Amino acid sequence: MARTLINNGTILSAEGCFAGYVIFEGDTIRQVGQGRYTESFDGTVVDARGKYVMPGVIDTHVHFREPGLTHKADWASESAAAAAGGVTSVFDMPNTNPVTVTLDEVERKAEIAARKSVVNYSVWLGATNSNLKEVTRLNPREVCGVKLFMGSSTGGMLVDDTYTLSGVFAESPVIISAHCESEQRIAENSATLKERFPEATATIHPEVRDAEACYRSSAVAVELADKYGSRLNVAHITTARELALFEDKPMADKKITAEVTAAHLWFCDEDYPTLGNFIKCNPAVKTRADRQALRNALGGRIDSIVTDHAPHTLAEKQKPYWMAPSGMPMVGHSLAVVLELASMGVLSLEMVVRLMCNAPADLYNIERRGYLREGYKADIAIVDPQSRWTVSRENIVSKCGWSPLEGTALSHRVVSTYINGREVWNGTEICTDRTGERITFDR
Repeated sequence: MARTLINNGTILSAEGCFAGYVIFEGDTIRQVGQGRYTESFDGTVVDARGKYVMPGVIDTHVHFREPGLTHKADWASESAAAAAGGVTSVFDMPNTNPVTVTLDEVERKAEIAARKSVVNYSVWLGATNSNLKEVTRLNPREVCGVKLFMGSSTGGMLVDDTYTLSGVFAESPVIISAHCESEQRIAENSATLKERFPEATATIHPEVRDAEACYRSSAVAVELADKYGSRLNVAHITTARELALFEDKPMADKKITAEVTAAHLWFCDEDYPTLGNFIKCNPAVKTRADRQALRNALGGRIDSIVTDHAPHTLAEKQKPYWMAPSGMPMVGHSLAVVLELASMGVLSLEMVVRLMCNAPADLYNIERRGYLREGYKADIAIVDPQSRWTVSRENIVSKCGWSPLEGTALSHRVVSTYINGREVWNGTEICTDRTGERITFDR
């Protein structure tokens, strides 16, 4: 069995960063130590001098578009983008075509991922107004969770039946991820603003999907979770007001948690005049003050960082505002962006690992992933913190071929990504002959 030593690196962990090494054999980490490994070693030696060595990122909120929407993206292209960005595991959302709202469709999508994904994967089961029986029958060891759209986005999966909502919160055997925006509020805003601004640009998006729409829906979700004792994670929080709904204490001590996207930590409404539809997403990018509140809440009221990676074609995003779809590709750049925020003092390196690697593993009870620990899977990212580069069309791996970050200079570059002990990204190209594994859960 092949053995590999990553030596001379700076090990990043939530408990602290230190000079050290990692040894793995096959797909399993055997040793993590401090200092330089000086003994003779029978196997491959990787010199990580001057580089960070960290657990691979676990992104629990992506849209890889397959089946049915492969003109935008597919499992091969987007898993490659993930690996190039240091992401080693993903959870795919259900709004594909067909939507993933039956257990048969969950298995169908997992079979596609098994053939094509170079990263590890799990698949969300989507809730609808009529599939509560599917929710109650799922296998908690194989399905990451139940996705609940309490505000419409893409895919026509809005759950607005009161009886069904109560049933999902009362009976789901796994964590619920809720997209929270008030449909009534959005409809009212849209009707008013379309009449006033029929040829609006994306600068109007945070008025269409405003802070009130987010708060109303998030408050209902939290109230239902409290009532039924449900395990709830509110997806992509965007406003300062919503933060008051969540407790400021360690994630292990609460049943209701919140996530934020790297994009909502990076962009604010001041970017709309320049980027327009390229940062049009649901929920909307909000104000600078909201962004600062989100940054301040990291590791307290906010428990994890994801991407909501949602690629569309360039032609689709270039349509007029009212017609352009919402969503942006971020899975290939999230780690570099969050490490950039760390270099700006927004959060510490320890928090980067905690929020992007450890917390997702703990939140979903993922087996043997998310940490650099003996006995865990060798899912590892090596990052050069002093390799300045600029995001451009030429280095974008996602199938859509564009990014809202184009022209942005970043100082952290992922130079190697190991998945289950095999190098999938070497800094310049993807090893396409390798596939990830289906994630399992200890529950």
